[in-house]
Amino acid sequence: MTDQEIKEMLVKTEVIQDGHFVLSSGRHADTYMQCAKVLQYPEHAAKLAAEIAKKWSDEKIDLVIGPALGGVVLSYAVAEELGVRSIFSERKNGEMKIRRGFEIKDGEKVLVVEDVVTTGGSVKEVLSLLEDMNIEIVGISSIVDRSSGKAEFKHEFKPLLTVDIKSYKAGQCDLCKKGVPITRPGSKA
Repeated sequence: MTDQEIKEMLVKTEVIQDGHFVLSSGRHADTYMQCAKVLQYPEHAAKLAAEIAKKWSDEKIDLVIGPALGGVVLSYAVAEELGVRSIFSERKNGEMKIRRGFEIKDGEKVLVVEDVVTTGGSVKEVLSLLEDMNIEIVGISSIVDRSSGKAEFKHEFKPLLTVDIKSYKAGQCDLCKKGVPITRPGSKA
């Protein structure tokens, strides 16, 4: 898929939203991306997963892991495409953990996936869990890199699409000054 085809899919499924948004960081933006909306369609999830799998076709991968909640569906779809296991990590008492009886075996080659990377925080939490294990972290992928290439990882990062969405401090937001109503999207309270 080309970048344009991916963008069209994201617009069609209302992933890309225009308005006045307060992001979980507290910053304001005129564009918001809710990647979960594209993953509700199995045919789209399968196409995106196939594109991610293509990016890693030269690597042997044994396991795909994604952070809850954004990486759960995508990690499953990518693992299905690769014919390997899928697990997810989740926060318990504010700390990222591997739970529910999931195990990562010594020597496994692991791919980390996330729906959208903004700061890379959730991915870094997953990497922190994995780095002390006797495994090989093959790399990281996401549908969207919203950091404009600024998220830094110790491992190779191959997103499907990189976007540049500018954000502003609340006191410096032109939309606030114009009185445009605010939306607080996302999954964090």
